[in-house]
Formats: sequence, C-alpha cells, structure tokens
Amino acid sequence: MLTSIRGLTAATFSAGLLLSAAPAFASDTTEEANTKIQAGEVEVSEELLAASAKLDDIVEGEKKLALTPSIDRASAPVDEAKSSGLQDDGESSAISFSANIAFATEYRFRGVALTDGEFAVQGGFDIGHESGLYIGTWASNLDEQTVGYGSAELDLYGGWGGDLTDGVSADVGVIYYLYPDATGPGDFDYIEFYGSLGFSLGPASLTGGIAYAPDQDSLGGTDNLYLYADVGIGIPDTPITINGHIGYTDGFLTFTTDSEAIDWSIGADLAVGPATLSAAYVGVEGDVLIDPTGTFTDDAFVVTLSASF
Repeated sequence: MLTSIRGLTAATFSAGLLLSAAPAFASDTTEEANTKIQAGEVEVSEELLAASAKLDDIVEGEKKLALTPSIDRASAPVDEAKSSGLQDDGESSAISFSANIAFATEYRFRGVALTDGEFAVQGGFDIGHESGLYIGTWASNLDEQTVGYGSAELDLYGGWGGDLTDGVSADVGVIYYLYPDATGPGDFDYIEFYGSLGFSLGPASLTGGIAYAPDQDSLGGTDNLYLYADVGIGIPDTPITINGHIGYTDGFLTFTTDSEAIDWSIGADLAVGPATLSAAYVGVEGDVLIDPTGTFTDDAFVVTLSASF
C-alpha cells in the first residue's frame, strides 16, 4: 500500500510541473492537458520530459527517506530474548532467585525439639549462579522459654553445589547461625562448615554428609561434629517419596552425658506442584540427667507443608 501511495504522489508532482512549464496549457484544465498530451496534440520538449523524470526520481527518493525508517521499525521481528528477559544467545540469566516457606507442627534440628512441640513458621531466600555458587538465608521461630536462644533463629550461608558426574553431586559451604534476640551472658552465634555427596540411580537417592563447627565460645569452648546419611526412594508413577535419615553428633550440641548422640527419622513426602506435604517420625538420644522431662529429646511425629518458588 505504501509503494502505491509514493507512486501516486510522484505522478501528481510531475503533472503539475508539466502544466506550469508549457504555455500551451495555460488556459486548459489539468484533465484537458493530460488528454492532449496522451493524444499527441501538444508537443513536449525532450528537456521538459527529462526534467519531469528527474523530479519523479527526486520525489520518490524523498518519500523513501521519510517512510523507510518507520516501516523498518514497525515490521522488524520482536527480539524474543530481550522481551522475555533472556540473554542475546537465548539462554536464561546466569543468576537465579528462589524462595521457600514451610509450616511445621514443630521445629526439629537433628532430632532436637526447638519449639517445645509448638507450631513453627520457616522460610528463606536463595541466589544462585550458573557456576554452582550460591548464597542464602533461612529463618525459624524458636521457643524462647525452653531453648534460651531467643525467639528466632536466622541462618546465613554460602557455598557451591553441582553435579560432579552423571548421578553424582556435591555440596560444600559454610553456615552462620544467628540468634538476633538472644539474651543473657555469653555468645550464642556460631559458624559451621559442611559438605555432602549425593548419588542417584533411577527413583533412589543416597546422600552422605558432614558438618563441623570449630571451637567457639558459643559452643562452650569446644567443637561439634555431625555425620549423617539420607536415603530417598520414589514410588514409581506416584508423587510419593519414602525417606530415611540417620545422624551422629559428637560435641556440644547434644543432650547426653558423653556428648554423643544418634538421631533418626523415617517419613514420606507427597509433592504436588511447588508444594510438598511431609510427615516423619523423629527421634534422638537423650539422657535423663541432661533432659529429665524429655523436652528436647522425646520422639515426635512431625508434619510439614512446604513450598519452593
């Protein structure tokens, strides 16, 4: 459509030039002049025809200069990468963000009860890089009266996680446990280093890990070692996974007279979209002399509803 408009405009300018340049047309209307030209009744010099052709070219060129940029912008294909927030090569951004939230009937840390059987609200944020590096934060409420570390726990962590080979993954990092509103003498916050190896084969997975907190005032001037193994087996053609866990603690974070304790759990997960409903029976060793009422070490059935997005 735009091409025909440009042609029509040029033809109008040419006819006007012919009418103004030829004296024979002075008393004729434009329609009559055009008729006489077509019938050969009026002689038109070669110079006038050349000038008319040149003007036609000039007008055509000016119109193209004026219209072409607008046409290009209007008809250019949409850059899908830019419009979708992707990189020019079509790949997703190197940085990823995720969040998680959970509601649990109680908070258990390595088998130990930290909310005195009360409801727990937990959640955090993570920032990851395509290289496998990540940083994140996680928080949960605590029972201030029994635990003595205030009403909240805030964890800050960073590390690297990724696949080493097909079916084998690794995760290493450091975590800083903070208790923002803890009161009383002494330190409460402490640092722990961790690492794990994961193996997967079909619907089954196995993870073995270690966590070590070096000597710190908040740990009574001692260290703490934790070893654990997790196993998960997905039931084929269902969203259900059966889980098992066993852990061993040697150090300050126990409720036994010899500072050693075994914790364990067995449960199941039901995944529905981004949400997971988990149920597990949890237990940990504890001595009557250290935890006479079983406040921290009694076995418990814990139900958790969590989601990641």
